[in-house]
Amino acid sequence: MILKTLSLINYKNFESVNFQFDDKINCLVGNNGVGKTNILDAIYHLSFGKSYFNPITGQNIRHSTDFFVIDGLYKKNDREEKVIVSAKRGQKKVIKRNGKVYDTFSEHIGFLPLVIISPTDRDLITEGSDTRRKFIDGVISQSDQNYLSTLLKYSKLVSQRNALLKYFAVNNTFDATQLDIYNQQLHEHGSIIHQKRADFLETFIPIFTNRYQAISSGVEKVSLTYQSRLSETDLLTLLEQNLAKDKMLQYTSVGVHKDDLSFEIEGYPIKKFGSQGQQKSFLIALKLAQFDFIKKESKVNPILLLDDIFDKLDEKRVEHIIKLVDDQNFGQLFISDTHADRTEEVVKRISQSYKIFKLANNDNM
Repeated sequence: MILKTLSLINYKNFESVNFQFDDKINCLVGNNGVGKTNILDAIYHLSFGKSYFNPITGQNIRHSTDFFVIDGLYKKNDREEKVIVSAKRGQKKVIKRNGKVYDTFSEHIGFLPLVIISPTDRDLITEGSDTRRKFIDGVISQSDQNYLSTLLKYSKLVSQRNALLKYFAVNNTFDATQLDIYNQQLHEHGSIIHQKRADFLETFIPIFTNRYQAISSGVEKVSLTYQSRLSETDLLTLLEQNLAKDKMLQYTSVGVHKDDLSFEIEGYPIKKFGSQGQQKSFLIALKLAQFDFIKKESKVNPILLLDDIFDKLDEKRVEHIIKLVDDQNFGQLFISDTHADRTEEVVKRISQSYKIFKLANNDNM
């Protein structure tokens, strides 16, 4: 799969900009603030219908304007595919594929597989469990539409059950039987989600471990562990056991929406005991394993976005990524960097075609 052309109108700091990309490597270079990351984010937007860095639609529209349009022309399986994402302030965002509007965004997820490696990925280690669940769900959803559908239904049920718990509290009443229908449906959907997450991690963890060993030269032992109370008992039992707690808290305190991933190095939490370099290697291994998994499941090379990566990684880790992409079986790569000379020196070592886009303030290309 290849992104051939990209057009942006009023997206973030761009008024209007157009690109024709190389089939292999594309380098976006320029000073901070010229919009390199915004271009990568626009490409991400075409795959997922939202920004990687700011999910609030209105904040992705250029100041003083009322709308944005992102227009991408792809080649996939020897066929041209045109995808347009547009949004107007106060209105619902629209995604079109070859002129046809999707009924729901979830129908589009997975059609244009993509992986991004960014400095913000550190949130996977430093932030709460919600960030790590989103990572798992994002990887699975790109290759399993049914999983995404089940996840959306489960999330809606949790919101409805929470609303009922709050209603009971406000009205100083409580009827546990009214929760039964939610409990049963949460159990059904939650059990599917838990099993699919467990199955995914059974396949994913060895891929991740191999990636980390290659990056770190096999020096340290790392592990990923799936933490879920559904591994101990079924969700219906958990909901019944925690009914009093939920009544007091006014929200659903157990379920797959509380699952987590444990990241460890040599048996200790990498957040507390991993060096900065070890954490970077861990995150790169996670993302490259994500690439491997999606490629295997979708039978398509995902687009890979590397945001500001040469500034944030040492030469050893950059070298590993370079060796990875120097492969005829690898897909299309987009790199952002502040130093044009450094970037060109790196990509020259790759036996692939490349194109360098030098951005400046108020560029209209």
